[in-house]
Amino acid sequence: MTEIEFDILDELYFVASYPDLRSTLSLSDEELCQGLQSLLSKGYVRIMYPDQDTEHAYDPNTFGKHCQDYFYLATKAGLVVHNSI
Repeated sequence: MTEIEFDILDELYFVASYPDLRSTLSLSDEELCQGLQSLLSKGYVRIMYPDQDTEHAYDPNTFGKHCQDYFYLATKAGLVVHNSI
């Protein structure tokens, strides 16, 4: 797990919007979206959309276009890995 992925997971114990993540983490949009996409592909994060209570399927083909529109939440697997480091 990269340092960026670790920092992102650190913020996702509770649902967080993209703007909240962007303001909390000192990352560019590109770094943040790439980190989120990597975590999603590993099953460590889930997308919530259109609201904080509705899970949305991850589609790697369209994720980059909508990265900034979603809410995010760490999965159990993501939290286990995060806490084991």
